[in-house]
Amino acid sequence: MKYSVLDLAPVPEGSDAAQAIANSVDLARHAEAWGYHRYWMAEHHNMPGIASAATAVLIGHVAGATKTIRVGAGGIMLPNHAPLAVAEDFGTLATIYPGRIDLGLGRAPGGDHAVARALRQTHETAERFPEHVAELLGYFGPERPGAAVRALPGEGTHVPVWILGSSLFGAQLAAHFGLPYAFASHFAPAALDEAVEVYRRRFQPSEHLQKPKFMLAINAFAAATDAEGEYLQSTMKLAFARLRTGQPGKLPRPVEDVAAAIGADMERAVGQALRVSAVGSKDSVRAQLQALIDRYAPDEVILTGQIHDHAARLESFRLAAEALSEIGSSVAA
Repeated sequence: MKYSVLDLAPVPEGSDAAQAIANSVDLARHAEAWGYHRYWMAEHHNMPGIASAATAVLIGHVAGATKTIRVGAGGIMLPNHAPLAVAEDFGTLATIYPGRIDLGLGRAPGGDHAVARALRQTHETAERFPEHVAELLGYFGPERPGAAVRALPGEGTHVPVWILGSSLFGAQLAAHFGLPYAFASHFAPAALDEAVEVYRRRFQPSEHLQKPKFMLAINAFAAATDAEGEYLQSTMKLAFARLRTGQPGKLPRPVEDVAAAIGADMERAVGQALRVSAVGSKDSVRAQLQALIDRYAPDEVILTGQIHDHAARLESFRLAAEALSEIGSSVAA
């Protein structure tokens, strides 16, 4: 089973966007060496702690700094963009880096209502998401010399398109189009079980894919000990709590007592949202990953983890890769 990385180019407290982007390049190079299959970046706007707003630009930057790992969007929020513009961006990337570019599509704004207005997104653009996905797929398809509008570059690149989601809508859409499906279980797991079942049951084979292909997103906080892993995870819990209370900021430093920092009720709520996680020593992380893989039987897992210290983030992804490799070896045996 393939395993991949989802990165938001986090900007830690005490740092800046330039260092965050340099850290992402460094992580991507290491991930390539550790056997990760893809390196995806996500579109978010107006968030001081995330530097991946210009997602296509960063994808090109990371692809240029690596050699073999697939690089893509997890994802591009399609209602923010004209399908033609997305096709030209990713068609150009696929022309520069053939066989290495992926495009995951979501329909959220990647920010709040003010962001949606600033990006000229309307209710209609979100409602037309299925239509726009179909239009985008057409731009990546075979050459259309007589077409009034063509994506050049883009036409004939057949960039692999994934549907992203955290609800039944995305599952149904991916199944309808016969596309691979990635579920945002790392922060919104409520509909996970039902969405996976719906996607697999309703999947219609297509020119893109003959059978369902499901990717499970998992938070990973791996360290030398269970206690250290939980300490690293406190950063993401704090960040999530601040986002929920309308106080987004740079990625917080970890704390020993999360409940004392955000309150016991909020900690429970955040813990529920982040329950699809593997936390602790490598042995603990391996056992938790194995349990999730056994339950959902994903075709691929994609790991993420908002960790304040870059060296600790590297070590977490290294240990997680070892754990997943060991899981794969045990299955092969």
